[in-house]
Amino acid sequence: MGYKSVYIKEFGSPDVLEVREHHVLPEPKRDEVRVKVHATSAAYTDTLIRKGMYPDVSNKPPFVLGYDLVGSVDMLGEDVTNLKIGQLVAELTTIGAYTEYILLPARRLTLVPPGIDHAEGVSLVLTYVTAYQMLKRCAKIKAGDSILIHGAGGAVGRALVQIGNLLNLNMYVTAATSHHNDLESLGCTAIDYRSDDFVMKILESEEKGIQAVFDAIGGENYKRSLRVLHKGGRLVAYGSYNATSKLSLISDFLKVHYWNLTPWNPDCSFYSIGAWHERHHDWFKEDLGVLFQWLRKGKLEPSISKRMKLEDAADAHELIEKGGLAGKIVLETSIHT
Repeated sequence: MGYKSVYIKEFGSPDVLEVREHHVLPEPKRDEVRVKVHATSAAYTDTLIRKGMYPDVSNKPPFVLGYDLVGSVDMLGEDVTNLKIGQLVAELTTIGAYTEYILLPARRLTLVPPGIDHAEGVSLVLTYVTAYQMLKRCAKIKAGDSILIHGAGGAVGRALVQIGNLLNLNMYVTAATSHHNDLESLGCTAIDYRSDDFVMKILESEEKGIQAVFDAIGGENYKRSLRVLHKGGRLVAYGSYNATSKLSLISDFLKVHYWNLTPWNPDCSFYSIGAWHERHHDWFKEDLGVLFQWLRKGKLEPSISKRMKLEDAADAHELIEKGGLAGKIVLETSIHT
């Protein structure tokens, strides 16, 4: 029996993605399981990895892309006792999930509760865990706090808004005007990032500043974000949308780290889910478990802009880079049912 995977043959534009056929299924080793992948996501982070710009990935092509997955346990390796064949599981893989079958350590997998849609479930693994951990573990936000979310129309931005609404936060957001009605329906004060000065808008209402800013834009935007924070506030940087190379991403990371060492600035941190996943895997499983329960209870509504076939990953990357998507692109395998 064969299966398909999507590789990048070299770093570059979406056309470096290619579908490859494998003629034999991989066999799990001791403490591993074989997972039949049902859904993975096409994320902005994947496009950075494809370009060779993502600092947390040092692999050289060819390799399989794919940051997250939901699938079912298909075969158990020796000494695996914590899982059963057929159980639905999730994992943050960083790379490797653009495939129909994958081998993973059994201890790393998180059980997915029965009845959860595969596409909605995989939407939580990268996007919503990122949002949840930045709010609860990085910024330590509490009910009634005021925050600013940049790029609230994007996948992580919308997840921050949904979770922030559940946590009863006072939210300011920057987004294109096409997203404003939807964001304001969730209790946000929406600011047009093209024409409005968000610093002036926020300080008009919050003279002493706000508790936290979540900034994926990077560059000079970080400096402006610092201006709306009060003395005990926190800047959480989690990307650099304006970055043009791996060097500029690293430069932004070092800049935020330096600011955190200076006593005259508010607290600053650079969040990377990949690094946190490695250092605090127990937190990842705990937080994803909370999010799965919220999803089951209807408290979360993952925004899925498109469901596409795994083989159409290159088209998905082109859509991501054009921008304007109101949610996640999910890649489903031919065996996802």
